[in-house]
Amino acid sequence: VWVQPSVLLLLSLLGLAAAGKLLVVPVDGSHWLSMREVLDMLRQKGHEVVVVAPEVTLHIKPSKNFVMKMYPVPFTQEEMEKDFKAFFQVSFEEGSFFERFFKVYRGLKRITDLEFSSCEQLLQNKELIRYLEESKFDAILTDPFVPCGVILAEHLSLPSVYFLRGIPCGLDFEATQCPKPPSYVPRILTDLTDRMTFLQRVKNLLFDIPNVFLCDFVFEPYSKLASEFLQREVTVLDLLRKGSVWLLRLEFVLDYPRPLMPNIIPIGGVNCAHKELPQVGGWNSMMPNFGFPWMLARALGSVPPGQPPLLLQGRAWQVE
Repeated sequence: VWVQPSVLLLLSLLGLAAAGKLLVVPVDGSHWLSMREVLDMLRQKGHEVVVVAPEVTLHIKPSKNFVMKMYPVPFTQEEMEKDFKAFFQVSFEEGSFFERFFKVYRGLKRITDLEFSSCEQLLQNKELIRYLEESKFDAILTDPFVPCGVILAEHLSLPSVYFLRGIPCGLDFEATQCPKPPSYVPRILTDLTDRMTFLQRVKNLLFDIPNVFLCDFVFEPYSKLASEFLQREVTVLDLLRKGSVWLLRLEFVLDYPRPLMPNIIPIGGVNCAHKELPQVGGWNSMMPNFGFPWMLARALGSVPPGQPPLLLQGRAWQVE
C-alpha cells in the first residue's frame, strides 16, 4: 500500500514528543496541599518532577511521584509548628481593621522570618545549587507567595509558572499590570463587596496604603537577598514580572469579578475532592430544585444580584 510522504512525515514527528523535566519550589502549609495534586497528575503524564524543600516542613513529604531534594534549615519542627499555630489563631480573631491588621502583622513577621531563613539556606547551599544548574530543567513551577523559586528561576534562566491563591498586598496584580479598580474590586480585610457606595469606595481606596507598607515589609528582605545572589540590583517586583503563566486559584462563583490579563488562568477548585455530579433526567427534574427564575436567569446569561456566597446558601436568584 502506497502512503503519501506527508503522512509519513507526520507519523515520524510523533516520536519527537517527549516528557518534560520540571523543577518545583513549593510553599509549605495549605499552599502545598493544592500543588501536590497537580504534581501527581504531571507524573501520571510522564513528566519528571523534582521538588526542592527544607528538611523541616509541615506537609511537604517525599512521594513516589517526584524526586525530593532537601536542604537543612536552622529551626526545629516544634518552633515552626508553634509559630504557624499562633498565626492561624490571630488571623481569625474578631476586631477592628487596625486591631486585625497589627495582629496579622506580628504573626506574619514570625512566619516570614522562618520562610526567609529557609530561602537563605537554599540559595547558600552551593552543592544543591550546582545540582540544579546541571540538571537542565525545562521550566520551574513555584508559588511566588515566598519568592525563593522566583529568584531561582532568574538564576537558572528558566521559564516560570506561578501557582498561587494570591499575594495579600496585591503584588501579583501589580506585577502583571492587571487593573484593580477600587470601585468594584474589594481590598483584603475591608469586608466590602463588589457593590459599594461612594464612601465605601473611598474606604476601599484608602486600604491600599497599608498594603504598600505590607509589601515592603514582606518582600524587601527578598529583594536584598536576590540582589546579593544574582550579583545585580533587582527587586521582587522585577522578577515577578518575568513570570510566563500565572495559575491563580480563583473561582468566580466565590470571588468577585475583576479584570485579568491573558497570562492569568483561573484554576479555582483544583484542590477540591473529585465527586461525581448527581444524575438528572432533564429540565423537568431540575425545575423543582432550582425554580424557574433561576433557570431563566441562567439561560439569559444575566448577572445575578447579591454576593457570590449566596450560591453556597442554596438561595434562588431572581431576575431583575
